[in-house]
Amino acid sequence: MLKADNLSGSPFVVTSSFGGHSPEAIAELCVNRLIEVSDKAHPAIREQAHALRAQMLKVVLHYIRMSMQEDRATMCAKIREAGFPELASQLRSL
Repeated sequence: MLKADNLSGSPFVVTSSFGGHSPEAIAELCVNRLIEVSDKAHPAIREQAHALRAQMLKVVLHYIRMSMQEDRATMCAKIREAGFPELASQLRSL
């Protein structure tokens, strides 16, 4: 379960089954906090906002995935340093 902070004044909870949230779900949560597109906006503005939102989603997802890879690399190095090279190798292959 992921509890979002109360940045916009309206709290919400997002749940998942059988594991944590996917990078795509996290990116979607992030972009939803950054960009809100009103249905009442002028059609040209709304179209631009949707295009910006789609581009931001790609960028945020890219950096979330990069962060996950770097974190796993750090964890593998620490596990290897602790004397568990087999475990580090198995974790790296996940």
